Amino acid sequence: MNDIQKWAIETISTEAKAIKKLTSFIDEDFEKTVEAIFKSKGKLIATGVGKSAIIAQKIVATLNSTGTPAVFMHAADAIHGDLGMITPDDLVLCLSKSGNTPEIKVLIPLIRNMGNRIISLASTPKSYLEEQADYKLKAYVDAEACPNNLAPTSSTTAHLVTGDALAICLLRLRGFSPDDFARVHPGGSLGKKLYLRVADIISKEKPIVRIESSIDAVILEISSKMLGATAVLDNENLNGIITDGDLRRMLEKNKDFQHLQAKDIMSKNPITIDYDELAIKAFNLMESHSITQLIVMHEGKYTGMVHIHDILREGII
Repeated sequence: MNDIQKWAIETISTEAKAIKKLTSFIDEDFEKTVEAIFKSKGKLIATGVGKSAIIAQKIVATLNSTGTPAVFMHAADAIHGDLGMITPDDLVLCLSKSGNTPEIKVLIPLIRNMGNRIISLASTPKSYLEEQADYKLKAYVDAEACPNNLAPTSSTTAHLVTGDALAICLLRLRGFSPDDFARVHPGGSLGKKLYLRVADIISKEKPIVRIESSIDAVILEISSKMLGATAVLDNENLNGIITDGDLRRMLEKNKDFQHLQAKDIMSKNPITIDYDELAIKAFNLMESHSITQLIVMHEGKYTGMVHIHDILREGII
């Protein structure tokens, strides 16, 4: 093993130990902090400087996306006007490796004078920040992954993971559902997986033949609608489906097919999906059954078809 591989493994191992140690800090203080945020009528304001500020921004992003209103405030900018974003019911989460930085020591008394409660997240026990805080989140680390024990590495990772634990506890307390998640994540493939429905992507074409339709009529319907299949109806009731594959198998077995009708070659009990189901469910059904189209039903009636290309075109997968 060369030095580069060795250093990388040492870094990962050191940070993994720091994360594992975090479980010992999940105590009553952590529980009280979660409950205070959950019951708060205001928002959570996260603040810090340097690397801690970057981690604070990530925690804010995770909280906002999981149902807890949060705002980032840079500790250095706070004393130059950004304190104005703090309202009376807000809680302030202060992140700091040492808990003794000049910016934190200036900021804490100002927040206290405003009457807001403070949550500490520090890597050093009994720091100024922790002693002044109303609620304490502990993320103590034995050593940074940096060989000089200087660059914030293990400490920032520990803060990040603690923030995730905080967010997930709050998510669970709020009963934050997939529908809630979709509401705040409307963009990108993730959002589409959570809100795009079959009704949104159903093909404009609606291939239909009757059970007594000739094979010529079946071929014409499948070719003209270009979905690779057609539904087979008896009056308005769905009886089956005929796909390109069914036609190929028919041709392999029958040199003369002029006497055949749709009912003779259709597949009975086709796989269907409801008009209001999520599009990702349609994709999963197609994938699990190795098919490329699904019959769409609505209130027990055939409504149309959805093709796998319709789903892929939306960028869900």
